[in-house]
Amino acid sequence: MLNNLPDVWSQLAAIFLSIIIEALPFVLFGCLVAGVIETYLSPSLVAKFLPRNRFLRVLVGIFAGFFFPSCECGIVPIINRFLEKKVPTYTGIPFLIAAPIINPVVLFATFVAFGNSFKFVLFRFLGAVIIALVVGLILAYKFDDPILLETPTTHDHTHHVAKLTPWQKLWSALTHAVDEFFDTGRYLIFGSLIAASIQVFVPTRLLTTFTHRPIVAILLMMLFAFLLSLCSEADAFIGASLLSLFGTAPIIAFLLFGPVVDIKNLLMMKHYFKTKFIVRYVIAISLLVLTISMGVSLL
Repeated sequence: MLNNLPDVWSQLAAIFLSIIIEALPFVLFGCLVAGVIETYLSPSLVAKFLPRNRFLRVLVGIFAGFFFPSCECGIVPIINRFLEKKVPTYTGIPFLIAAPIINPVVLFATFVAFGNSFKFVLFRFLGAVIIALVVGLILAYKFDDPILLETPTTHDHTHHVAKLTPWQKLWSALTHAVDEFFDTGRYLIFGSLIAASIQVFVPTRLLTTFTHRPIVAILLMMLFAFLLSLCSEADAFIGASLLSLFGTAPIIAFLLFGPVVDIKNLLMMKHYFKTKFIVRYVIAISLLVLTISMGVSLL
């Protein structure tokens, strides 16, 4: 079918479908987890397992991401459910930042992509932890305001779920997961179409003209990561292919920025989070990635 289209539209369709196919399993997984959280996780259970100290809660959010093999495509609905269950923002947002980068699947993909080298794995891991820690501490001690959009909620939901049989609870979880999937999927499709269009219609030479200046190269690779909107399991292979052209520091920026801020991710966040928070979030992540990458360029 694609063979009958003009070359440019065939390329657009192929890239669009590749992004969708790559991201869809993780979105589905994220929505299933969100459905389980909605049905089985109560605010009292959250309070029971989280430490009381705010700093420790930030660390819990960060390092829980190591055990959670999800990319940025599926993590947003999970974080939304966590926050609705009274998980503090300074625990949930560090998890949102760290999980797509420091989980074992992504770290192993990074190791393989860069020729079985631990250098980029270490830079990526430490960079993600630093970013998540700084953002978490800011939220814990400076801007701990509500960040979710206000939506109608049923106050007796927990009480209602407690009355359900095990099979009814399972059905409730699956129903929530399906609703979440169709609600979130439209943003994934729209974001993927934008990302594919940019890859096809924006000349690559526009992004590679000023690579001789470190700060410009870093900013270009951050922009490149945003526009490409790759899943974090795949972006290391693209980064490795650009290493000889851009150098180490810009590639680190690419590996840190893309999994946290990209087109499809922001569109999904816009569905759940307040615009004011998203703007502050993007600014904070951008400044931190730029600072870390400039530090790497000086090593």
